[in-house]
Amino acid sequence: MIDFLAEYQDRQHEEIYQELTARGADLPVDSVLVVEILTRVEERYGVSIPADAEAGRSLRSVLAFAETVYNAIQEEQS
Repeated sequence: MIDFLAEYQDRQHEEIYQELTARGADLPVDSVLVVEILTRVEERYGVSIPADAEAGRSLRSVLAFAETVYNAIQEEQS
């Protein structure tokens, strides 16, 4: 997720990581950014994140969103 955020914002991976770490796990996710990142994740990994309650909960924070994406990738690879 950090790589996608860095790519989208044209910033360094380390800079994004430090910012997220400093702001904490409950850092809110910008909804427009989520759509852009989600599209890139789905294209790159060939996964689909369903529009269900779990996905909705994942929009509460960057960490929750990253966990949802990670789980979808793991399920696809299984």
